[in-house]
Amino acid sequence: MITITPGQASLDDWRAIHAGAQVRIDPAAEGGIAASVAAVEAIVAKQDAVYGINTGFGKLASVRIAREDLTELQRNIVLSHAAGVGPPMARANVRLMMALKLASLSRGASGVRPATLDLLTAMLERDIVPVVPSQGSVGASGDLAPLAHMTAAMIGVGDVFVGGARVPAESALKSAGLKPIVLGPKEGLALLNGTQFSTAEALAGLFAIERAFHAALVTGALSVDAAKGSDTPFDPRIHALRGHRGQIDVAAAFRDLIAGSAIRASHLVGDPRVQDPYCLRCQPQVMGAVLDMVRFAAGTLLTEANSVSDNPLIFADTGEALSGGNFHAEPVAFAADQLAIAVCEIGSLSERRVAMLVDPALSGLPAFLTPKPGLNSGFMLAQVTAAALVSENKQRAYPASVDSIPTSANQEDHVSMAAHGARRLGAMARNLTNIVAIELLAAAQGCEFHAPLRSSDPLEAVRALLRERVAPLTDDRYFALDIAAAAELVQSGALSRTVTIALPPVDASETR
Repeated sequence: MITITPGQASLDDWRAIHAGAQVRIDPAAEGGIAASVAAVEAIVAKQDAVYGINTGFGKLASVRIAREDLTELQRNIVLSHAAGVGPPMARANVRLMMALKLASLSRGASGVRPATLDLLTAMLERDIVPVVPSQGSVGASGDLAPLAHMTAAMIGVGDVFVGGARVPAESALKSAGLKPIVLGPKEGLALLNGTQFSTAEALAGLFAIERAFHAALVTGALSVDAAKGSDTPFDPRIHALRGHRGQIDVAAAFRDLIAGSAIRASHLVGDPRVQDPYCLRCQPQVMGAVLDMVRFAAGTLLTEANSVSDNPLIFADTGEALSGGNFHAEPVAFAADQLAIAVCEIGSLSERRVAMLVDPALSGLPAFLTPKPGLNSGFMLAQVTAAALVSENKQRAYPASVDSIPTSANQEDHVSMAAHGARRLGAMARNLTNIVAIELLAAAQGCEFHAPLRSSDPLEAVRALLRERVAPLTDDRYFALDIAAAAELVQSGALSRTVTIALPPVDASETR
């Protein structure tokens, strides 16, 4: 159970929720929630024109809505905006989106009633997960279509996932002892408006990228030993002179990973090589820059996750409803673009190490890492697969944030495209996971050609973990199963749990 204090949740909180933890809002938020509801009720009573409470939406903001039609107005916005298409969001991502929306509305600046928030909480608790099409948001005015599908389930419209089944929302709520909500003034708009779809997809991408990044540090160190590379490029004096925090941290991680390697010790004297190729030697510089970028993006997403991003915003102390643009997801779009670039570079460097290892002229190892090249092709096509995935990620990494297309009859004339930018990260992270998995297999195979020499204790632990699932490649076999098993180790975070990588985490004190 994660207790969220609205505005103060940590990245670890959001990670846990994405992994399936239950959510509750700190009861201390109840006063602010009640005050914002009272402010909306006062606005309705005064009958002043306030956007989204008693007016139409978007380009129709100038149309006044009669008091007796306010309930229908909120229901209509949900139904009309539930216009998404495409495959459903991943269920874990929908749960994260729901929790982000719950935390945002609980800040007490949205005018949403406790009963509505209670239903959202109960749906999370009972694992009633709305079916949310993944396409249809341009990242302003909020993630309207995806959030409309989430909200539709709350009013008993559309489908939800319960367990492994897709069922009508109304029947799922009834089976769980819940009733569909009748939306009050502003509630439909508050639930639809905001960046929670883009933020949830970007956070999910971030979490997958973090695991792949840590795994790539491990496989990169294994590749150094497989190629009998030098650990001199990890000397702390080199990185202190440049001063980038990520580079310093990554170099320290490599020193820890390779310390005590007998393979490294075997060629400290008499090795004719002067310098290693960049894919080995420049790992701290490249992966350190990646780490800095990922940390910055994580900080942006943490701030956004704790934000209020609907419109208008209710200020209960003055009774005002102020129209602004917090729904514009430009910060999320930039963060997603940064993460996409980071994914490309992690994968590109990893693939180059695989290409180096399979080339006997560069690695000194048997061609394509097979004991009997010619009769066997070994890792020949595994490297081709890695190259294909690297290129696919490059094509996906075009910045989404530089695009915009006017919507709502030019009322919403500049949009962020954060939803697309965030949504692609999942596929890119899966590609990266497979690239790093191929390197894990190749680097372990390369190290085994140096037997009886052993690598460091941490790297030997990783190799042993792999060998519990995948045998060394002696003769050619159906290779896809090997890659899948290695990818599971990368995706699950098992490599990071097997070795200790002393990278300071991103937390609120660093990023907010």
